Amino acid sequence: MTLDFNQLRELLTAIAQTDIAELTLKSADFELTVRKGIPMATSVAPDLSSSGGNTISGLVSTSTPAATLPTPLTPSPASTTAEAAPPPPVAATPTVDPKWIEVKSPMVGTFYRSPAPDEPPFVEVGDRIRTGQTICIIEAMKLMNEIEAEVSGQVMELLVQNGEPVEYDQPLMRINPG
Repeated sequence: MTLDFNQLRELLTAIAQTDIAELTLKSADFELTVRKGIPMATSVAPDLSSSGGNTISGLVSTSTPAATLPTPLTPSPASTTAEAAPPPPVAATPTVDPKWIEVKSPMVGTFYRSPAPDEPPFVEVGDRIRTGQTICIIEAMKLMNEIEAEVSGQVMELLVQNGEPVEYDQPLMRINPG
């Protein structure tokens, strides 16, 4: 079985958009394991540069360099909080109402509030939104994925700063339905 870089990129994008937690592909030449949502212990990957391969640690592990490729990694939430204090929320609310709905990230990527740096944000705290309205963008592997609201209501809190990396299933904002 041969797998080129574009096929692997498409596979990883497809997996990121599903509920699949782990996938292993094996052939005579290589073994590829992809895991998401599982904290991994910090370790140093073996140096395969002498054999001409690149090493990926974190999302993909391989047994031979035939199936390796360079991929940008996002820091885990544990390492981020250990390095710096979390940024203050965009809108501080004293309590979280249990009826509020959290909009969660459907993939790992970079969160953007607006379609371009010089354009206004899709939503602000206090804005009324409707089902299907674009509320943010998550960039994953150089693809801009528009995230649409699944409920109508009012934006109560923005939980992520513009340009921050986000994890799969990480809360992005809270909506008061209605």
